[in-house]
Amino acid sequence: MRFFRNASYDFLSVRRKAYIVSAVLILVGIGSLVLHGGPRYGVDFTGGTLIQVEFFEPTSVSDLRGVLASAGMENAQIQQLGDSNEFMIRTQDFEGIVESVNGLFDEAYGDDGFTMSADAVGPKVGSELQRKAAIAILMSFALTLVYLAFRFEWRFGVAAIVATFHDITIAFGFISLFNIEITLATVAAILTILGYSLNDTIVVFDRIRENLKKRRKDAYADIVNSSINETLPRTVLTSGTTLATLLALFILGGTVVRPFALVLILGVMIGTYSSIFVASPVLLEIEERSRRKESRKGHH
Repeated sequence: MRFFRNASYDFLSVRRKAYIVSAVLILVGIGSLVLHGGPRYGVDFTGGTLIQVEFFEPTSVSDLRGVLASAGMENAQIQQLGDSNEFMIRTQDFEGIVESVNGLFDEAYGDDGFTMSADAVGPKVGSELQRKAAIAILMSFALTLVYLAFRFEWRFGVAAIVATFHDITIAFGFISLFNIEITLATVAAILTILGYSLNDTIVVFDRIRENLKKRRKDAYADIVNSSINETLPRTVLTSGTTLATLLALFILGGTVVRPFALVLILGVMIGTYSSIFVASPVLLEIEERSRRKESRKGHH
């Protein structure tokens, strides 16, 4: 990346503005969650019935919605699987739902016009999956802190946790804002964001640690700033190639893959932003506060 080879941008000088941008994004996300009454959980988490139907003649989501609405099933979620005549129907109903849908499609498309399979997810299983998903995310935070405590000083660990919490909060906000359903695939995307964001932050922190040993006489802010600039080509190249792949998935992947790809696209953008404008500035703030406390003790 020749364009960034001799980069000398003063990222830390705009950290207050970056804090404002982050605060606005977090508030918008929280506002969306409040307005929507929390995240929109899929059948995986709430319990319900998944029905997969393949039709032998061309049909559309709107046609199926009309058929289901005639039986009072307006809230059923319908997804077309790629460009095929195969559809996934998700509903939170259990009792008699498969027979009802089968009967409706018999009338509309004929007995030999489709094949259908169904899978029920109980409410207990759904709540258990919610609990396990929350545990998985919390465990990733805890393991991150343990890893960073061994790899770096405690202040690096705190800064990384703040940045990761920042990323996940904004990601959940945007999931609500775009009305993306939280499924097992969405949880997998969130955990992937955690790993990606943390990896990006560690690369910058590793360079800061190296430069702190080499340039003991330099100001801490200058070392942090130059370390961000030195890792900028790697950050831009990694984020750019990842985003290119995810955009291809989003455009060509079909309706089932798109929500997963969109969450990852948002996560990569947020993670790249936070490693430069959140994690490193927070590390500087912690260092400056520690030094101020030490100087006060020295005066006493």
